[in-house]
Amino acid sequence: MKKYLITGLLVWIPLSITLWVLQLILTSMDQLTLTLLPPALRPKYNIPGLGVLLTILVVMLTGVLASNIIGQRLLRVWERMLGRIPVVKSIYSGVKQVSDTLFTPGGQAFRKALLVQYPRPGSWTIAFMTGKPGGDIVNHLQGDYVSVYVPTTPNPTSGFFLMMPRQDVIELDMTVDEALKYVVSMGVVPPGNDRTKR
Repeated sequence: MKKYLITGLLVWIPLSITLWVLQLILTSMDQLTLTLLPPALRPKYNIPGLGVLLTILVVMLTGVLASNIIGQRLLRVWERMLGRIPVVKSIYSGVKQVSDTLFTPGGQAFRKALLVQYPRPGSWTIAFMTGKPGGDIVNHLQGDYVSVYVPTTPNPTSGFFLMMPRQDVIELDMTVDEALKYVVSMGVVPPGNDRTKR
């Protein structure tokens, strides 16, 4: 009886949480998007998912406009205007650099999966190589260093940025996706598990 109950819970809990998160996202996007519309354009009845469709449409149209020559010029003018506002400039430029790194098709935010000793020697964790230290930092580091991002579990969007000697990191023979799954699952889903099932 207990075995069947646990098996049933293992099926329903992930499904319920997934549906709950999706409903939360859809409801939030519907409310936010519809409040941004002028009152004359707001629908009289609540249509689930309308906010998501409008958001996708606006993002797609923005992408189309920003991809041509006129759109790129307008974007440069817009960025120059934002660059003149003291507080906005620092926030916008920082966020833009991060988003360009993460979402540009040619760019790689995480280049390699690594094994590093953190937070103390003898304690190992998964990390990701993000590049090499730059700027004035290079003048103060002796030897070959790499920039490393150590994600937290189970939420890899928060973590720690470290600069470590290359000799102290071990490059792993696994994809970044496999390493992220390993981190998110708190070590429950071992790397290469998908390949062994095929």
